[in-house]
Amino acid sequence: MTEGAPAERPAAGVDEALRAAVVDLLDRADAAADGPGTGILPIVQAGAPVLRAPAAPYTGQLGDALPRLLEAMRRTMHAAPGVGLAAPQVGIGLAIAVVEDGGAGADDPRERAPLPYRVLLDPAYEPLPGPDGEPERAAFHEGCLSVHGWQAVVARHRRVRLTGRDETGAPIDEVLTGWPARIVQHETDHLAGELYLDHALLRTLTSNENLLRYGQVVDPGPVDQGFVDLG
Repeated sequence: MTEGAPAERPAAGVDEALRAAVVDLLDRADAAADGPGTGILPIVQAGAPVLRAPAAPYTGQLGDALPRLLEAMRRTMHAAPGVGLAAPQVGIGLAIAVVEDGGAGADDPRERAPLPYRVLLDPAYEPLPGPDGEPERAAFHEGCLSVHGWQAVVARHRRVRLTGRDETGAPIDEVLTGWPARIVQHETDHLAGELYLDHALLRTLTSNENLLRYGQVVDPGPVDQGFVDLG
């Protein structure tokens, strides 16, 4: 896609075997909960091959099962709790993610503005320059629902341009800053087969419990002492 051009929707084509496998996953989740529309999907953990394989572009493989999967992914994200979830994290190797964050106070150093619920199909991002014309980075703790119980400092682009499509196929092209930019980078990286640990300052790796108990005992420069699982 050329810069500034609207995202093109790939040609649709239902993969019946994949659709059936996803419907079975959703049925089993609902059966383990309180019936249709209530299931929480199992979140796969680091070491699962699906987390290390680039996700396939979404070209309509799930057909009419896509809305049901998106609803289940949103429930699972809320239940975890997290602020994003990529399809590979529930064992589905497609370039699909959901994000949502209620935000924090205006004085939050992470610039944690609210991020309304949205669906991202085939998302991509590019860093945008700061006032001096150079890309800006911000270093804060982050965690991942697929690396349960741990946090580390990751320096990410402070401001990015997000492109892709929503669940209707409509193009997405917007600029995000601060924590919302971090969320979409984290989820988009999942779709490339990456985990946040690939980009983290590993000397700052700490359990959630110890981060709350001791704070950051390794000095990586100015970082935030709070944490949240992104997805």
